[in-house]
Amino acid sequence: MTPGRALQHGILLTAAFIALVPTIYMISTALKSQEEYVLDKIGFPAQPVLDHFKSALIDSPFLLWMANSVTLVVGAVGLSTIVSCLGAYAIARMRFAGKDTLFATSTSLMAVPPVVMIVPLFVLYTQLDLISTFHGAILIYAGLITPFSVYLLTTFFRTLPRELFESARIDGARDFGILWRIVVPLSLPALLTLVVVNSLFVWNDLLIAIIFLQDDSSRTLMAGLSVFQGRYNNQIPLTMAGMVIASAPMVILYIAFQRYFVRGLMAGTLK
Repeated sequence: MTPGRALQHGILLTAAFIALVPTIYMISTALKSQEEYVLDKIGFPAQPVLDHFKSALIDSPFLLWMANSVTLVVGAVGLSTIVSCLGAYAIARMRFAGKDTLFATSTSLMAVPPVVMIVPLFVLYTQLDLISTFHGAILIYAGLITPFSVYLLTTFFRTLPRELFESARIDGARDFGILWRIVVPLSLPALLTLVVVNSLFVWNDLLIAIIFLQDDSSRTLMAGLSVFQGRYNNQIPLTMAGMVIASAPMVILYIAFQRYFVRGLMAGTLK
């Protein structure tokens, strides 16, 4: 290995270690008893315990919060993916007036911070009686993640060989059939990347969840964590156990689809 290569690997390993330190500390602290944490706040647990995980799941509505978050993720990501596939296919492979303007407008929405839309959306949702409703929150999340989805899928669809579309049209296939039978199967890396990235956004969001889901029964996991942390502020291992539980579903999702993740992010960058 050359010195330059060794230096590159060393920098990458150092960066990876720094990124993993908070996660290691969170898991290590969650496995300590309260007494052991008081005596040693930084070291690894001498005798790991799982009592804090049990307390977090049983003594607080963690499962309800998690179910609410799953509902939002499935609804928002599913709706956004369907709309984005249809919109991206139309922009990438159909001819109609103003499609470039439409694509530019959709892409520019990625630069709009969600916080600037909070007040008008709250006023509108109050008038429509959509506050503390899952379908109302799903519409907001789907609207926030769709511009990026349309951009990524449009870029990917444009890289697919034109001959595939021409052959399908010769065989009598219509646009929806081409999209469903040809484009979607070939676009699995990009689609799975969207599922992972958009799921992370919806799962980790706190701003929309606090403002538009105000009832205790509709509280999401991130909003519930803020309550949980305030309630058990002096019990750090218990709080860390709750954070580990909150992080686990998205970590599992990423690990399950990591083989497609980089391919999807690179989709459309090379012909």
